[in-house]
Amino acid sequence: MKTKQLMLGLMLSAMMGGGVAIGGYKLLEDDQPTAGQQLPNTNVRYTSAMRDGKVVVPEGLNFQTAAELVTPAVVHVTTEYKMQTRQMPSDMHPFFRDFFGDEGMEGYQRQQGPAMGSGSGVIIASNGYIVTNNHVIDKADKIEVILDDKRKFEATLVGTDPNTDIALLKINSDNLPALRYANSDNVKVGEWVLAVGNPFNLNSTVTAGIISAKGRNVGILQGAGNYSVESFLQTDAAVNPGNSGGALVNLNGDLIGINTAIASQTGTFSGYSFAVPSAIVSKVVDDLLKFGEVQRALLGVQMQEIDAKLAADKKLKDLNGVFVAGFSESSAAKSAGIEEGDVITEINGVKVNTGAQLQEQVTRYRPGDKIKVGYSRGGNTKTVNVTLRNANGNTEIVKRDPNSPKSMTIDGAKFEAASKKDLNSLDITGGVRISGVEKSAFADSGIKDGFIITQIDKKPTSAPEDVNEILKSTRRGGLLIEGVYPDGRRAYYAIGR
Repeated sequence: MKTKQLMLGLMLSAMMGGGVAIGGYKLLEDDQPTAGQQLPNTNVRYTSAMRDGKVVVPEGLNFQTAAELVTPAVVHVTTEYKMQTRQMPSDMHPFFRDFFGDEGMEGYQRQQGPAMGSGSGVIIASNGYIVTNNHVIDKADKIEVILDDKRKFEATLVGTDPNTDIALLKINSDNLPALRYANSDNVKVGEWVLAVGNPFNLNSTVTAGIISAKGRNVGILQGAGNYSVESFLQTDAAVNPGNSGGALVNLNGDLIGINTAIASQTGTFSGYSFAVPSAIVSKVVDDLLKFGEVQRALLGVQMQEIDAKLAADKKLKDLNGVFVAGFSESSAAKSAGIEEGDVITEINGVKVNTGAQLQEQVTRYRPGDKIKVGYSRGGNTKTVNVTLRNANGNTEIVKRDPNSPKSMTIDGAKFEAASKKDLNSLDITGGVRISGVEKSAFADSGIKDGFIITQIDKKPTSAPEDVNEILKSTRRGGLLIEGVYPDGRRAYYAIGR
């Protein structure tokens, strides 16, 4: 009898203990299934095991191998910005005059001390070529690179592309560890990835996550220009300030992207980060090496993404593809026979459902390249060959000639590229300064000497040759000239041709 009582007591005790354990777990996990719900029958795919005293990681989930391959090829990029003097404008709003006090009065010059910045970079060639983000080195007076083995080099800026936020650096060293590109088109949502960089100056930091989405447009490059390209890889691998320019790699240690931005309301990682796909990075780097500047190929369409409302309004049969709402001047697509109201569905056989996806495919080509564009019209599927064009509406490759003249006389006026000091002080990426206006064909335009032209008819100008090319290609009609004066005043002028 005592034995039965003892056994009953032990059973009651075990049941009560189990009840407490289950209750505690429920309190900690509010999202557990309630009564009536069923847990899916899932199998654990990855497990670790001990073999000969070592943890064995299953094939396909080996973070250690990728981290060991990648870390030596990711560098710390530091930047220095010299002291600048800025004069407060005389027409400063009263609020700011009150804020600055007497310092806001005309003639006051406010001193700004030297500043430092930092980010990351990825060695892509053993002879010292390094890719990073443009915003990491933008307007820096000095760029230094610190390798994983603590060696330090001063870097030369080879070229930049604000439209994709990519920059290329060069250091004088050989036999460096370098990463190879993977094809970012083959990256799948849900695939494991590693982010490697230097967040908060913590060198060689590795974090893991998965690809959360592809083809993301988050609007961070809108200020870069009219041809900004955003089609980011989105990942939940932790990325923080200082990771910019670092590597996003697959589990083979191959480069699939350059970490660029985070989605955050606090300035630190909040769950998602974004990387420029390697397909775009490799093309930009290749252009900078071959031509000195990026060759931007344009399809020349005004895009609108398709939702249920647009599909109903335009009587579209499905929600796939990108709606053609209009065309730019000298549109390559229009010349090939594509019409307003058509829906572009494929670029060279790759399906596109968003403007970002379409841009990502087109931006990897150069002016003069031919691509196959699949589209639908009235429910019928068509394919057409399109020869891509540049911003000037032609197929010419623009190559920066180091021996080309720094100034040029056009219609009696002198044009010269804006100095680096001008670019930094006015916060512009490029421009052409004009002088000798009074004795030129531009005398009646209202333009004053010293005006820096940044765009003509929305086409960027960064060298005298750009101005000359645009003016030569425009035979009739007016031109809108946009720019800024050295004191920061923006201005717009119309001239006839």
